[in-house]
Amino acid sequence: MKFPNPHDIKAKTIPGTEGWERMYPYHYQFVTDDPERNQYEKDTFWFADGLHYPEPLYPFDTIWDEAWYLALSQFNNRIFMVPPVRGVDHRIINGYVYISPVPVKDGAEIGSRVPHFMERAGYYYKNWDALEAKWKVKMEATIRELEAIQIPKLPDMEDMSVVTDAVGESRGYHLLKNYDDLINLGLKCWQYHFEFLNLGYAAYVFFLDFMQKQFPSMPTQRVTQMIAGIDVIMYKPDEELKKLAKKAIELGIEATVCSSPEWGVVEAALRKLPKGQEWLAALDQARQPWFEVSTGTGWFHHDRSWNDQMNVPLAGINTYIGKIKQGVSIERPTEKVRAERDRIIAEYRDLIGKDEDRKQFDELLGCAKTVFPYVENHLFYVEHWFHSVFWNKMREVGAIMKQHGMIEDVEDIWLLRRDEIKQGLWDVVTAWATGVTPRGTKVWPKEIVWRKGVMQKFKEWSAPPAIGTAPEVIQEPFTIVLWGVTNKSLADWSAVQDVKDPDSITELKGFAGSPGVVEGRARVCKTVGEVGQLQEGEILVAPTTSPSWAPAFAKIRACVTDVGGVMSHAAIVCREYGLPAVVGTGLSTKIIKSGMMLRVDGSSGVITIVR
Repeated sequence: MKFPNPHDIKAKTIPGTEGWERMYPYHYQFVTDDPERNQYEKDTFWFADGLHYPEPLYPFDTIWDEAWYLALSQFNNRIFMVPPVRGVDHRIINGYVYISPVPVKDGAEIGSRVPHFMERAGYYYKNWDALEAKWKVKMEATIRELEAIQIPKLPDMEDMSVVTDAVGESRGYHLLKNYDDLINLGLKCWQYHFEFLNLGYAAYVFFLDFMQKQFPSMPTQRVTQMIAGIDVIMYKPDEELKKLAKKAIELGIEATVCSSPEWGVVEAALRKLPKGQEWLAALDQARQPWFEVSTGTGWFHHDRSWNDQMNVPLAGINTYIGKIKQGVSIERPTEKVRAERDRIIAEYRDLIGKDEDRKQFDELLGCAKTVFPYVENHLFYVEHWFHSVFWNKMREVGAIMKQHGMIEDVEDIWLLRRDEIKQGLWDVVTAWATGVTPRGTKVWPKEIVWRKGVMQKFKEWSAPPAIGTAPEVIQEPFTIVLWGVTNKSLADWSAVQDVKDPDSITELKGFAGSPGVVEGRARVCKTVGEVGQLQEGEILVAPTTSPSWAPAFAKIRACVTDVGGVMSHAAIVCREYGLPAVVGTGLSTKIIKSGMMLRVDGSSGVITIVR
């Protein structure tokens, strides 16, 4: 398997983007002027983090990548001392994030880390429920603190109370301080994000490793089925839509709810009906916090929440009303999934010969079941609820910058790095305090026009899925189960990339995410906004999926994604819905076109393009 040299790619600057590096932190750059770092980067395997970033990062949006760069790595390498792996290194080319797990190569060091890991991780596993309850308290307190942050406007004259109460501080100072508080809460939130997450994946990986040693030919999918059928908070927003659909029918107002795809039109019509007002009251009760779920993954500033884009939950409610009226069940087939889960557990347990191995099976499976809900639940608190509030607070900062002529539009704020915004705010408050024009009014509007052009060119660039030197064996557990990067998947991606005529490709391979075989028409949806185009019985083909896509799973026959492993969102949800899924195909959204006839084998991980 041969992948491009990262320095060769970086050297081929897209015309018109020269100097793009200043949009991102300097330590994210592949370098040529430092021989030692250059050699390390060349010898290292890097893969595009399409799971989180299927599109290029705006400069400000890099905050979450920086946050998890720190948080995941510190918990792996400095807190829990995971034996075989340190952290994950990061780089950026043309706005796309490339990552590389850093292994512990010395066998003696791995051995010395084991007792520390057993002691530290063991404490969390033994006290998981109590510690997770504390985590929820910490996270909700952090969100409340975020909601309470004020982004003050700068008055022509401070209020008299500043004098009479001897406050001794100005709004200019509080604008700077509160911006820092906003950023620091974002970073703190991501510290909490990884407090449990690596251990959640690790418990699953330990169980997977045990099972594959017991049964070498056992497909990974069988192991994932053993922890299926578990209720998690991430299903709650979708469940609220189902409840609202049922209530609309009970109240006899479903025709009004389905009368328009525009929420403003529907809301106005419902307010005129007594039963409509009752339904709206139920809706308002559900909106906090469940409609703070993002319409995307929550990683990008443009991933607005349902509360910000009410047409999205309305479309979901309308889908469920239509299903109920047709007499189709809208419930997840949880009991069926659990029955199959229990059957598989009993079958494999009975095949284990030794008592001590059966005991270990019970312990490892019990641990995986206990910790698994967190793997999905944290998403709601962090990437959805917290991020939705955070993005809108940042828009308030953008409004201040616009008011003082630093940017022309509130949404231009995302084209600045967070440290550039801090410098800009200093410019604003010192100019306000002094009574002069901020220097940035002549600096930033021009720079932002250029950066908008750069971002557009980045979006048109096709980022290679992998670069650098592929390792002999990929062993890092999270790379395998979350991103779906293995030696086999790399070979599959490489084979597809080497084909000169993409139209000649008739087969794609990925991970067997959820079992079953179906045929159907493809519908390529690159964003949640395109999900409305899905027709009943089609096969969803997407870069990745997020919880906001949940109503789509009530329509589709199967799901195919570019990125993700057996523990990715698409794989987990398809198992809960009993739908076939093939994930981590690398290039499916580039090869498959809407309308193509596909055969999706979620048991083997093969997609056949029937045409």
